[in-house]
Amino acid sequence: MADPNEPYVEKTVTEGPATVRREEVRTVGETSKGNNAGWWIAALVAIVAVIGLFFVFNTSTTDEGDLMAARESGRAEATLDSATATAQGAAADAAAASRDAAADVATAARSAAENASAAAERSAQSAENAAVSAGDAAADAAATTEPPR
Repeated sequence: MADPNEPYVEKTVTEGPATVRREEVRTVGETSKGNNAGWWIAALVAIVAVIGLFFVFNTSTTDEGDLMAARESGRAEATLDSATATAQGAAADAAAASRDAAADVATAARSAAENASAAAERSAQSAENAAVSAGDAAADAAATTEPPR
């Protein structure tokens, strides 16, 4: 069996009058040996593309002034970023200090209220004790000043 990719030859013999004989031979299918013009064109296009890329990447359109301006711009942005980060850190520290101070004030107020309440209870107890002592003293005084009966 023949390979389907290989070309084959068709031969047709046509006979006419006895003196004329004509034979046609033609190749049908693809040939492995063909015109290489397509490959030459592709190679030429590739070479032109490589040369074009060489010129595109080797031509420098920036000058020293543009590079200096870009460096200065980068420094300014870095300084601004650093200052922003420092300010955000300081704001966070201030908020934490404010929270701590508010908690300390609340704790001090609670402690002062508890101390005042305890002092009021002690004063009330002292007043009650004084009233009882005064009543006892009055009863003792009345008992000693009354004549015996």
